[in-house]
Amino acid sequence: MAEGRKNGLYSGISEELSTLMRSGWADTERHDLTPSEQAPYAAARRAALSARFPGERLVIPSGNLKVRSNDDTYPFRAYSGYVHMSGDQARDGAVVLEPRADGGHDAYCYQLPRDSRDDNEFWTGPTAELWMGRRRSLAESERVLGLPCRDVRTAAEDLAAGAQAAPTRIVRGVDPALEAAVTTDAERDAELEEALSDLRAVKDEWEIGELRKAVDATVRGFTDVVGELSKAVASSERWIEGTFFRRARLEGNAVGYGTICAAGEHATIMHWTENDGPVRPGDLLLLDAGVEARTLYTADVTRTLPIDGTFTPVQRKVYDAVYAAQEAGFATVKPGAAYCDFHEACQRHLAAQLVEWGFIEGPAERAYELGLQRRFTMAGTGHMLGLDVHDCAQARTEEYVDAVLEPGMVLTVEPGLYFQSDDLTVPQEWRGIGVRIEDDLLVTAEGHENLSGGLPRSADEVEAWMARHAG
Repeated sequence: MAEGRKNGLYSGISEELSTLMRSGWADTERHDLTPSEQAPYAAARRAALSARFPGERLVIPSGNLKVRSNDDTYPFRAYSGYVHMSGDQARDGAVVLEPRADGGHDAYCYQLPRDSRDDNEFWTGPTAELWMGRRRSLAESERVLGLPCRDVRTAAEDLAAGAQAAPTRIVRGVDPALEAAVTTDAERDAELEEALSDLRAVKDEWEIGELRKAVDATVRGFTDVVGELSKAVASSERWIEGTFFRRARLEGNAVGYGTICAAGEHATIMHWTENDGPVRPGDLLLLDAGVEARTLYTADVTRTLPIDGTFTPVQRKVYDAVYAAQEAGFATVKPGAAYCDFHEACQRHLAAQLVEWGFIEGPAERAYELGLQRRFTMAGTGHMLGLDVHDCAQARTEEYVDAVLEPGMVLTVEPGLYFQSDDLTVPQEWRGIGVRIEDDLLVTAEGHENLSGGLPRSADEVEAWMARHAG
């Protein structure tokens, strides 16, 4: 901001300028706002959280801006637990659940209010609206969120003053100032974060709708990439990254994670995000990307595409093996199944295939039990999906990897095979080939729905799709 900047070009503010800046502004308070679509769902989530911690005060901060390049800041993304409990994405906020005598809670939300035009803060202060954009007033936020809203500038003092009223838990590592204002126990705070993750495992109707939007936009982003592959060949992986990002910004908030645009041997690197390599006909492109909806729910999809539109015989052999493994994983996704069943089905299939090819020593069951396939499969075969690309990451083990699937859960199934370019245990023509196929599955009462089924999966379907959309 202008005031207090070292080496700034203005030495001060004259009284005349201050008077000029503080006058002549219209009243822009909005009185036409109504509760957001998410408000009743967020209220139900708060009620579920309340039931887990009777008699305790709970503090869920949204987080703060982080400085990048001196006075610039990184794009802000609110803590997912705060978004889930409030339906809000504001920075410098917090949801507080204050315990009542009956064991329930009264919820309210701390927010950064609008800047007053009666002083210079609105154009010189650290959160100046004239620099950073208009915020909602507290009254506006109350109408949108369906929650009483308070000035966050008093939050630390309020929380410290009420420390004796009830035991407090806070999500740590999100807002240092609020964390410093309360005396809490680290283990008990971790239980709050676990509970917030647990409650995201089963998506409500509204969340599923947002995930559909994110996935549908992602399908269009993949189609955009196919239409511009010829331009990427003349440029680099960066063209692909930029093409998908354009769709993500057009239809969503951004990308839900760092896009992986891995051509050629880069496809064997699980988290290749440099995206600066060449795109050559005859090679494969592994594209792992997801649009993050404006409500922050994200897709996570991977397709492996022949850059010139046709798989070579060896590429197709690898691709078909991964596709068959994914089919085996899909077959296990249904209510009542163990969460890990899809992973085990995929890995068993890939282990058997690697034994058949002679790349690991059999028999297949022994190879699987020893994990020998992991040299070529690298990672787990999926994860929960939602507000975070790896959603529910802090959930209790019994609520995640040891859980039983139930309708409303959303997970990825993403087997892969990766033959490193320097791996002497496989024939030369296999080296540098990486294939992953990833889809987003919603568990339903009848089994599952492939939310990303709008994209082709089999090798023949991929080639036909690319032929239709090639630029």
